[in-house]
Amino acid sequence: MSKRKVVEALLDEAGTTYAAEAGIKLENKPAPLYRLLVMSVLLSTRIKAGIAVDATRELREFGTAQRMRDATWQQRVDALGRAHYVRYDESTSTALGKGAQLLLDRYNGDLRKLRAKADGDPDEVRELLQEVPRLGPVGADIFCREAQAVWPELRPYFDEKSLAAAKKLGLPADPGKLGELVEGYDLARLAAALVRVTLDKGLAEEITRAA
Repeated sequence: MSKRKVVEALLDEAGTTYAAEAGIKLENKPAPLYRLLVMSVLLSTRIKAGIAVDATRELREFGTAQRMRDATWQQRVDALGRAHYVRYDESTSTALGKGAQLLLDRYNGDLRKLRAKADGDPDEVRELLQEVPRLGPVGADIFCREAQAVWPELRPYFDEKSLAAAKKLGLPADPGKLGELVEGYDLARLAAALVRVTLDKGLAEEITRAA
């Protein structure tokens, strides 16, 4: 079983990015980047990924930092509740409001300005992202993992979860060598597929059979 066959099976079986699943057409523009940030915050908590993705969809009406800031606390809570994001809905609503204000104050709501401030340094992108309330190292990893689709300087970006899954499937656990197995535009899909393997015990077996 060749490594490339495994990667092809991964992309075929599980290669939908979390942004795409949440209905985000990811582009290097303020609104989709902001929605990706919101999704990264929601995925950071101890809650099922599917619920966090559903909550991202429910919050789409507040799809810019300005709209999120202008929404009432209760409107944000209600949107999270519709997705059953209930254990952390109140504290998350507060964090989203504060995060939106921070982005407006520092970057005029445009994450491309955070990117420019980092000046091509992925580690600096991660550090700056973690200034956003409720977005720690895990959330920063999620954002970068997905944003590499439109921010090439982040490539190849594989976090600990995706590298652990790669090792389990007999793929390189080194980000550089793993990244060589796909074209640059597929790196985010590969990283997402590997994360899905860690969350779905049966998926690794399906991938192995398909390869």
